[in-house]
Amino acid sequence: MPDGRITVRSLGADVRAIRKARKMTLVDLADALGRSVGWLSQVERDMSHPAIADLNRIATVLDVSVSSFMQVGASPEEEGLIVRSHARRPIGGRTAGLTEALLSPDLTDDFEVIHSTFAPHSLLPEPLTRPTQEVCYILSGTFEIALDGKRFTLQAGDSFRLRGEQFQWWNHSDTPCEIIWVISPPIY
Repeated sequence: MPDGRITVRSLGADVRAIRKARKMTLVDLADALGRSVGWLSQVERDMSHPAIADLNRIATVLDVSVSSFMQVGASPEEEGLIVRSHARRPIGGRTAGLTEALLSPDLTDDFEVIHSTFAPHSLLPEPLTRPTQEVCYILSGTFEIALDGKRFTLQAGDSFRLRGEQFQWWNHSDTPCEIIWVISPPIY
């Protein structure tokens, strides 16, 4: 990048948003990182920039991919405003067969927009509950979801909502399934 940064301009705000989504205080995260609250506060306010080793520890403790904090190729005048298809920030990576990218410019809004691709025959092995509100739109493929134990099969053009229900998903088909998720508050 022209200014030498390898991380996104919104790094501090993104760390803060994810920390809060994880219901962690500054003290909780600082303790988990073995760093001072003052240091973490400066990182979140973009007054200090973490070393790569610190960034890796932050990603691990927050259970996100370190790549979610990295520049992908946005030009300086577009960063924070425009997300080009070739410059989406990869996120997630916690579930085999699931690839996710951030469509939102950053995590500083009250919501995030995610593009997910579910590989053929992938699944979420254990049910999950998150303290979020989510609306999801199936772009392509077939998707099966259980919401509080009730199973639904969805096709391209269908949508569904989550409001804290326990859910589990499957892509039983031989083709990938693509979904757009709008999630509030941001969790990645």
